[in-house]
Amino acid sequence: NFPLRAHHVDASRAEPNWVSEFILLGFSSDPTTNRTLFSVFLLLYLSSVLGNGLIITLICLDMHLYTPMYFFLCILSLMDMSYVTTTVPQMLVHLLSRSQTISFAGCWLQMYMFSSLALTECFFLVVMAYDRYVAICYPLRYTVILSWGLCTQLSAGTWACGFFVSLIHTFFTMRLPYCGPNMVNHYFCEGPAVRSLACMDTHVTEMVDSVISVFMVVAPLSLILASYIHIAQAILKIKSMQARCKAFSTCASHLTVITFFYAPATYLYMRPNSRYSPEQDKQISLFYNVFTDIKGAFLKVVGKARMAW
Repeated sequence: NFPLRAHHVDASRAEPNWVSEFILLGFSSDPTTNRTLFSVFLLLYLSSVLGNGLIITLICLDMHLYTPMYFFLCILSLMDMSYVTTTVPQMLVHLLSRSQTISFAGCWLQMYMFSSLALTECFFLVVMAYDRYVAICYPLRYTVILSWGLCTQLSAGTWACGFFVSLIHTFFTMRLPYCGPNMVNHYFCEGPAVRSLACMDTHVTEMVDSVISVFMVVAPLSLILASYIHIAQAILKIKSMQARCKAFSTCASHLTVITFFYAPATYLYMRPNSRYSPEQDKQISLFYNVFTDIKGAFLKVVGKARMAW
C-alpha cells in the first residue's frame, strides 16, 4: 500500500499552473480605435526621439556647449529617449497586432528597465537642481565647483543608484506567484498592474515598494527644496530686474519638469493595492511616460536663458 499512498500525496501537492506569459490589454479592443491610437502614439514617439536626438547631436557638435549644464541636458535627453523606448514600441506593435502577449522574462525585463530609468531620473533631477544652485549662487566658481570629474561622478552615481534600487523593486514583484489570470490591464508591464494578479497576499511587497517610494520621493524632493530655497534667496539679491527674470525663468522651467514628473509618480507608487484603478493608472502613466514634450520645452528655455544670462 505504501507506493499507492505516496503517489496520492504527490498528486495532492502538485504545483499550480504558473503563468509563463502575460496579456497586455492596452487601451481598447476595437481595431479602428487602435489604429487611431497607433497614429497618435507613433507621432508622439517619433517627435520625442527625434527632438531629444537633435538636442544630443547639437550639444555634441557645438564646442561652445561643452559646459556642465549642457552635459546634464544631454544626459537627460538620452534618458528620455531610453525611457519612452522601453514601452512605446511594443505598445505600437500590440495596437496593430492580434497578439498582445509578452513572455514572463520579457515582462520582467521591461519592468526593470522602465523602473530603473524612472528612479535614475528621480536622482538626476536633484543633480540638475544642484547645477542651478551653483550657477546662480556661485556663478564665478561654476566651472570650478562643477568640474568634469564631479559631473561624471554625479551622472554615473545616479544611473548606478537607479538600476540598483530598481532591481530590488522588480525582484520583490516578479518573485510573487502568478498562477492566473494573466491579463494585465495596462499597456506595459507596470509594477502595480502586474502585482495585482499575484496569487497571494502582496502586503510585504507593497511595504517594500512604499519604503522605496518614500526614499525616492521624499529624499530627492527635500534636497531639491533646499537647493531652491538658497536659489530664491540669491535671486532676490540680484539688482538687475532683467537678470532676475531670466534666473527665475530658468528655475521655473526646472520646477515644472519636477512637478510633472513627481506628481503622477507619487500617486502611482505610494498608495496601497486597494486603491488601484487600472484605467486611471494607464492615463497617468501616459502623462509622464509618452507625453515628454514638456521636457523638450524645458531644454529650450533653459538653454536660451543660460546663454543670455
